[in-house]
Amino acid sequence: MSLEASIYHIPVLLKPSVDGLGIRPDGIYVDVTFGGGGHSREILLRLGEKGRLLSFDQDEDAERNRINDPRFTFVRSNFRYLHNFLRYYNVERVDGILADLGVSSHHFDDSERGFSFRFEGRLDMRMNNRAGMTAADVVNTYDEEHLADLFYLYGELKNGRRLAAALVKARNEKKIETISQFIDVVNPFFSREREKKDLAKVFQALRIEVNQEMDALKEMLQAAMRVLRPDGRLVVITYHSLEDRMVKNIMKTGNVNGKIEQDFYGRIYAPFKIVNGKVIVPDKEEVECNPRSRSAKLRIAEKTKDVGYEK
Repeated sequence: MSLEASIYHIPVLLKPSVDGLGIRPDGIYVDVTFGGGGHSREILLRLGEKGRLLSFDQDEDAERNRINDPRFTFVRSNFRYLHNFLRYYNVERVDGILADLGVSSHHFDDSERGFSFRFEGRLDMRMNNRAGMTAADVVNTYDEEHLADLFYLYGELKNGRRLAAALVKARNEKKIETISQFIDVVNPFFSREREKKDLAKVFQALRIEVNQEMDALKEMLQAAMRVLRPDGRLVVITYHSLEDRMVKNIMKTGNVNGKIEQDFYGRIYAPFKIVNGKVIVPDKEEVECNPRSRSAKLRIAEKTKDVGYEK
């Protein structure tokens, strides 16, 4: 791995996640979160000459880490378009899909991207900086109720309404465009003991909204059910309860709401078989080397052979 790629993002749960794919040397695999390419490189090491890997990332910086290998295809796109791009590359079914849903170290450490409250910079937070609204657009244009809802739903902040009211009042006096301006408004609502944790939740809520992360994840998971061949593996690393709940639900019930569906005969629809009954988490050594892995959870499921019903 190049120095640049290793700095971009340290792969989380590298061995157990790639092990979870159960790689066949001649199989076709997809890494929907390429980033620095750590997981992709490990997959390629386990593929034979006839194997194939397609890796998705919408970020311009991630594209610079693409791998020079005839078995590798880089797709500059959001993973929500998984099915469309596989069809474009004449791929009908795949043997495994891996998703590491964490934000890369590179994004947090780049002050110009606005993902972290540790630096001053523009309030941006776009994964794809070519298009779409920024975090500043959200803060300055959403009405108070909408802001309160996203802080509560995506940040799980109980004082979301007070935060929203303060932001609306502040922006009426002056547009909020930078990280420091934003922090000056919300900081008084956090205790000193929880300041960093609560700021992280606020930034998480804005990032999820700006990048439509929950909608994109839902579409990717639904596409995964369509493109995985029987016995194909879905391997997902999550970092917060919202995405983890969605992944767990789709693996258990085939839908993101977790609603159990039955046919006329009472058979439960189960498109996946859970491989690891208990979630896999980083060990103490990995957490010490990479603190951002602390909240990571790994879930693995296998596509069922039949039409997806069990008695």
